Amino acid sequence: MIVWLAILGCIGVVAAKVTPTTIEYLSIKKAIASARTSGTTVQEIQNAFNRQAEVGYIDAISGKDLDITKNGDDIQISFAYEKKIPLVGPVSLLINYAGSTAKTP
Repeated sequence: MIVWLAILGCIGVVAAKVTPTTIEYLSIKKAIASARTSGTTVQEIQNAFNRQAEVGYIDAISGKDLDITKNGDDIQISFAYEKKIPLVGPVSLLINYAGSTAKTP
C-alpha cells in the first residue's frame, strides 16, 4: 500500500507541475485565434497577441515569436516553444508545445 501511495504521490506532483503549462498553452491557442481576427498586418497581429498575453498572463512567448504567413486572404499563425519543468534535483521534464491556426484536414 505504501508503494502505491508513493507512486500516486509522484504522479500527483508531476501533474501539478504540468497543469499550469498546459493551461498556458491553451491560452496561447485562444490568443492567436483572437489575434488572427483582430488584425490584417503582421504588426497588428503581434500587437493584438501581446495585448491578449498581458491579460491572459502568458509568459512563454510574445508577439515576435509568432510565425505569421498569408496565403491569399487567409492568415495563418503558428508558434512553437519548449517548457522545462524541474522535478527533483537534476531531473527535469521538457515539453515541446506547438500550435497553429491552420485547419487540419
